[in-house]
Amino acid sequence: MTSRTPPDPTSSLIPSPASSSASVPSSFEDRYSRQILFPGIGERGQKALAHARVAIIGVGATGATSASLLARAGVGHITLIDRDFVEPSNLQRQILFDEQDAADSLPKAEAARRKLLAVNSSITVIAHIADLVPANIHALLGSAHLLLDATDNFETRYLLNDFAVQRGIPWIYAAAVGAYAATMTILPRLPSREAPSSPEHASGPPEDAPAPIPEVGILSEAEESPYLSLATERSDASPYHPTACLACIFPKPPTGPVETCDTAGILSTAVNLAASLQVTEALKILTGQPHLLRRSLVSFDLWQPTASTRLDHAEISAATPRPGCEVCDLRHFTHLAGTSRPHITLCGRDSVQIHEHHRPIDLAAMQRQLANIPDLSDVRSNSLLLRFRRGPFTLTIFADGRALIHGTTDVTVARSLYARFLGT
Repeated sequence: MTSRTPPDPTSSLIPSPASSSASVPSSFEDRYSRQILFPGIGERGQKALAHARVAIIGVGATGATSASLLARAGVGHITLIDRDFVEPSNLQRQILFDEQDAADSLPKAEAARRKLLAVNSSITVIAHIADLVPANIHALLGSAHLLLDATDNFETRYLLNDFAVQRGIPWIYAAAVGAYAATMTILPRLPSREAPSSPEHASGPPEDAPAPIPEVGILSEAEESPYLSLATERSDASPYHPTACLACIFPKPPTGPVETCDTAGILSTAVNLAASLQVTEALKILTGQPHLLRRSLVSFDLWQPTASTRLDHAEISAATPRPGCEVCDLRHFTHLAGTSRPHITLCGRDSVQIHEHHRPIDLAAMQRQLANIPDLSDVRSNSLLLRFRRGPFTLTIFADGRALIHGTTDVTVARSLYARFLGT
C-alpha cells in the first residue's frame, strides 16, 4: 500500500491581503453568459465546471496562464503546487505576476492564488509551496479530477504519469521552450468493477491481463477514480476510451541536458499557445466530452516552419495504449516508488549533491550556451566539470550529470536550480 504523507507544513496557505477579498456582485448566469452561449459548454457544462477539482503542478509560465484561464472559466476548485518564487525575469511571460511580487520574492503558488481570487472570488484556490515528490503526491493530488502538467522537468512528469495511471486520473502534458509548444492528453485506464467469478475461473484472470475498459458512470462509488465521481454527474457523458500514457510514447526520460527557458529562452506566445491547448482539452474532460479530445502528442513551432515539410506543427498518435508499456500495461510504477529519482544528499557545509549519473553532458557546449545568460557569472569548464555562479549559489556540473550546489542546504532549492539549467 502506498503511504500517504500529509503535505509539508510550509505548503499551507498564507493569508491574503484584505483587499483580495473584494468582489463584484454578479449572478452565475451573468458571469459565464458568453461561455454558456457556446454550444460545447452550455448551462450543464458550466455547472459541471463549478464542481470540478483541478490540480496544476508548476505555476510558472504555462501554469500561471492555464490557472488564469481555468479560474475565469469558472472551475470551482484549483490546487496550485510550485516550489519556486517570483523573479524579475519571470514577468516577460508569467502573466499572473507583477513587479511587486518579484520585489517581494513571493512564492509563485501563493502569488498566483491571490491573483486568481482577485479575478474570481467565487472559486476555491489552494496554494502548496512544495516540491511534488512520491512522499506527498497522494496527499496533494489525491482528490483532483484532472491534473495539468506545467512543470520544468521530466522527473516530475514521469512521477505524474505513474500516479495518474495508478489512480485512473486524466492528466494533460504541456511544454513550451523557445518558440516551441506541445501538449498531450493522457486518459488512463479506469479502475473496473470485478466481475463475479465462475467456477472455471475461480482464481480470476492472470495478473498481467489488462483490466476491462468501462464506460463512464458504471462503477460503484468506492471504486471510482476522482474523475469518475465528476463524470457520473452528467448522464450524457461520452464513453471513455484510454489513450497512450507518457511512457507509451517515451519509455524512458531523455538523457543528457534538455533545453529549458533558462538556457534556450522562450516566447510568451509559445507559452500562451501551450496553455490554451491544454485548457481547451481540460474543458472537454471536465464537461464529460472525452470523445472530442486530441488523441496525439501535438507540437508547434511558432517561429519557423519545419524545413522538411514546410509545416509549423507535427503530431504523434497517442490514440491507444502501447501493449507491453511498463506503466499502463504492466503497471510498474518505478517513479511513484521513488526508485528512479536521483539521490540527493547534503554535502559538507552549505552544499547539496545531486547524484544523477548516466546523463552524459558536453561540458564545453554547455559553457557556450550558459555564457549568454546575463544573471550567471564565472562560467568555466574543463574536461571534467563545468562551474558557474548564479546569485549566492555556485553550481558544479560533472560530465556524467552529477552536480554540487553550493550556497544552500535546502534540497528544494538545489533541485530547482538543477532543473533550470539541465532540464530534469
